[in-house]
Amino acid sequence: MPGANIAVVGATGAVGQVVLSILEQRNFPVGDIRLLASKRSAGMKVSVMGQELEVGEATPDSFNGMDIVFFAAGGGTSQSLAPEAAKRGAVVIDKSSAWRMDPTVPLVIPEINPDDIREHQGIISSPNCSTIVMLMAIAPLHRANPILRIIVDTYQSASGAGGKGIVELLQQTQDVLDKKTATHATFPATLAFNAIPHVEDFGEDDYTTEEIKMENETRKILHQPSLPVSATCVRVPVPISHSEAVHIEFTNAMTPDDARDILSEFPGVRVIDDAASKSYPLADYAAGKDEVFVGRIRTDKAFSNGLSIWTVGDNLRKGAALNAVQIAEVLLEQGLTGSAGSGR
Repeated sequence: MPGANIAVVGATGAVGQVVLSILEQRNFPVGDIRLLASKRSAGMKVSVMGQELEVGEATPDSFNGMDIVFFAAGGGTSQSLAPEAAKRGAVVIDKSSAWRMDPTVPLVIPEINPDDIREHQGIISSPNCSTIVMLMAIAPLHRANPILRIIVDTYQSASGAGGKGIVELLQQTQDVLDKKTATHATFPATLAFNAIPHVEDFGEDDYTTEEIKMENETRKILHQPSLPVSATCVRVPVPISHSEAVHIEFTNAMTPDDARDILSEFPGVRVIDDAASKSYPLADYAAGKDEVFVGRIRTDKAFSNGLSIWTVGDNLRKGAALNAVQIAEVLLEQGLTGSAGSGR
């Protein structure tokens, strides 16, 4: 497979750094690679694939000659620059929320809806990390037994707010242990030794934008526009990995054993579920791993034909960087970069 010319916007950030490491770990066929960031970060040096590269300022002309551009920056950056990259012939894979609900932009988890990649018109969106962790666990079950309703409660790590989130959590933890007054800027309250039922901003009907993302993105990825989904998103004092309790109502009855069998065969999912030995997925175990882990699979007593599950995944890897790299791998495998894209 010939190498693709790659640019990474947000190369100095938490997700951008993981994108670069995963490209190397997976031996992604890279031709030229261009590291881009804001003017503030331009000039920094970053080690990539055995070479030290200087980070440039992301401008429209930065994308000339690029085949694939990963956007691991904020939504505003993506809104202003992603169309410029697409205009210059690159395929954009965007991790921000800027394009996820645009009807012309595919929203993709490659294990679940890879065919949607073919519909790209220059931009492909990668879902929210909490959505990915949930759907990797429930989409295989939905294929076997259509889901009628989902209620999900998330326990999201500090790194979901970027590298600054981890720094703030660690500083707050030290301050509390030292009996100092902990301060907060990244989170709406002190996260250390706490749980905050407030991820992102409050929006419609007092749901947060994070909760609304999970609801709308789930419907789009599963191609179920009227599927009832209700989410409560909570920030917890964990550095990396999102954990979620998911309650699912199916069309027909499904036993926990049937669900375990289905999930055990699904790529990218690992079942850890043995109550007798107290085996279940934990956030610290999932950190640094590519799989999404599922356990505590049991009959839900509040739903007819229901199951309750616990799912955990590294929000920086499968929840962000890995999913984006997997989309790029499909693009190359199917020859969908540049003018080969169906909508280009």
